[in-house]
Order: sequence, then C-alpha cells, then structure tokens
Amino acid sequence: MTIGSLGYVGFSVKDPEAWSAFATGVLGLMPGEPAGGAQRYRLDDLAWRIAVEPGEADDLAYVGFEVAGPTELEAVRERLTAAGVVVGNGDPDLLAERGVLGLVSCLDPDGLKVEVYYGPTVRTETPFVSPAAVGGFVTGEQGLGHVVLSTRDITASRRFYRDLLGFRLSDIIRMQPSPQFGFDMEFYHCNPRHHTLALIPVPMPRRLHHFMIQTPTLDDVGFALERAEAAGAPITATLGKHTNDHMVSFYARTPANFEVEFGYGALDVDDATWRVARHDKPSSWGHKRAAL
Repeated sequence: MTIGSLGYVGFSVKDPEAWSAFATGVLGLMPGEPAGGAQRYRLDDLAWRIAVEPGEADDLAYVGFEVAGPTELEAVRERLTAAGVVVGNGDPDLLAERGVLGLVSCLDPDGLKVEVYYGPTVRTETPFVSPAAVGGFVTGEQGLGHVVLSTRDITASRRFYRDLLGFRLSDIIRMQPSPQFGFDMEFYHCNPRHHTLALIPVPMPRRLHHFMIQTPTLDDVGFALERAEAAGAPITATLGKHTNDHMVSFYARTPANFEVEFGYGALDVDDATWRVARHDKPSSWGHKRAAL
C-alpha cells in the first residue's frame, strides 16, 4: 500500500513560452492538452506528465505520485491522517483538471504540494510522437523519472516520504562541495527505478534542484545534448556516469533556472536482492560542473 511511481509534476515559471520551446525543441516532449491555464507535455501514452503554468516561483509547484487503485489511495490517506498530516480530498474540479479518477493532497514538511492519485487518463488513440524525434522515454511502471528536492529538515522529510508514503532507501552519496562543508544526499525508490526521489539536506533557493527523464538509447542522449547546445541552453554538467545508479547523462539549465537531467542506462533495483550502500563521489567520470 505504498506509492507506485512519480506520475506527474507541475512547474510554476515566469516564461512559459521559453519553457515550451525548451520542452519541445530540446527535450523532445510532445505538447498535450492544456488545462487550468497550464500547458502540458507528454512523454508516453498518458495524456500528460509535465504541466507548466505561469507564475513567479520558477520552481516545482506540485508533484503527483500514482498508486494502483482506490484501495491503495485510501490506505495512503489513512496513514497520512493517522500521522497528523492535513489531507484534502480532491474536489471534482481538481480531479477533472488532473484527469484522474481519485486524488488526495497534502503538504510535505517543506510546504510542497503532494498529490497522490490513481486512474490517469491514457491517450493510446493518439500515440506519442516527439517533435525532436526522440525514440521514446523510459516510463511505464517506473513513472515519469525522478525529482531531487532540497529540505530544511531531513528528519521530517525522511519520516514523510519513507515512513508515510513508503519510499525505500536505495543508497547515499557523501557530497563534499568544499573541505569545510559536506552532507549526505539520500536516494529513495518506490519501483525498479533506482531513485524516484532524492533529498538534499541543505536549504536552497528552490525546492527543486533538478528533475530527470530517461531515454532507451544513448543516441537519444547525444542528440539531446547537441540540441541543447544549439539552443544555447547552459550545460550545467557535462556528459558523465553516476556512481550509484550508473546513469549516463548530462544536465542543462531550463528557462526557469532549475536543472534537468537527460539520461540513459540506469540500473534497476530488485528489492529482493538490493543492498543499501554509500558512495563518496556522485560520478564515476564526467559530470563536470560549470563554473558559477
């Protein structure tokens, strides 16, 4: 009775037109049906995975975590309520806007709106076609991808996401930005994707450090890197391979200033055999960060 995947994300951005050009021309996302003033984008057969609405935050506005059905949704609602979390049942207008059959919402310890839902709208009658000829994205049971969030209170966030929503620790990376300052970055999974969520225990200007989308071929990553460079999108981390999930990827800055990771080849987690580990470096090679 836990979260199955990251189903969707919503961004609040100052320049939706620039974000639209980036989403379609660089990332290769397919425009979806707009709703509630937001432009939405597809990665697969679902009606939408990413929504972008006008706003001043240039940040993540909400996340949507999918569960299998009404029984699982009720179990999550009961667990949150029993822990003292204020839970709102999705009103009909919100259900219609999200295009889901059932939904509850709450705030995480840092004030991020978290929606848990089941029954997304599927558009198999209109197949996914990337405007940038991306061959497709790795979604399905692994969901949209992953998000990396900063938190002011790692203990409270850990309790919320691990103990209440059911995320499971994959591993940690000891980050050492300087000799005087370091922290443990925690990576959590809820399905075979190595991590759907990662937590940075350091306050940052934005809740969202980056989100990740994954493609089935390395060529898709290479072509996306060339599109990003041609579009003048700042490459914030060069092509590289991560130590923990083995993802080969690059990072680019979106028009809203948070980052996106575009990757291929991450390993899968099998809970029956997985062992939690620690790492002292985030990458085996590459991922050289741009100078600030």
